[in-house]
This record gives sequence, structure tokens and C-alpha cells, in this order.
Amino acid sequence: MKKFLSAILIIFITICGANAYQILSSKELGKNDAKNQNVVVKCTTDTGKVSNQTCSLRRYVKCTGSGENKKCNGWQPWQDLRNPSKKYSDWRSAASACCRSKGLR
Repeated sequence: MKKFLSAILIIFITICGANAYQILSSKELGKNDAKNQNVVVKCTTDTGKVSNQTCSLRRYVKCTGSGENKKCNGWQPWQDLRNPSKKYSDWRSAASACCRSKGLR
């Protein structure tokens, strides 16, 4: 299922290439008490060439308890790992803001 979602993400980015970043990887890590979802994107220049600069993005869900008492607080907002104090509703807006901060898109 995770590979399928990653493939859909890559297809979506290819179709919507005007957003001007390229996904390098997408991973979901963790079991039981917490999960992390990480996305790494490459930014592009104004002329559409892929830059060597990347942005690392993450969101997580924290769970407490176990079995029937297990409670999770849902996915937290996306964060740019260079500037974790800023929160984003989706990874695309986080990637766009990160790339723009580097003078790219």
C-alpha cells in the first residue's frame, strides 16, 4: 500500500510539475507508540531545471497506551526540518515554502 501511495504521489507531481519540485523519497516509519512520515524533495530553478538543493519535510502522530487503551492524537502538521517552528497543512505547501526560501521554486 505504501509503495502504491508513493507511486501515486510521483504521478501527481509529474502531472502537476508546475509546482516545480521533484520528490526524492517518501517514507513512513514507526510502530506502536509513534509514526513519522518523511518526504524529501528537490527544488527547481526558475527555468525548470532540477537543482541539487533539497528540502526535508516531516509530520508525525504520537500514540499512547496499548491495545484497546491505545489513543493517537492524529497527524501533526508538516514541518520543514530546517525550520521546525513553522507548520504546514500539507507537504506541498511546506515544499513550496522551503524551496522559495532558497530562491528556488
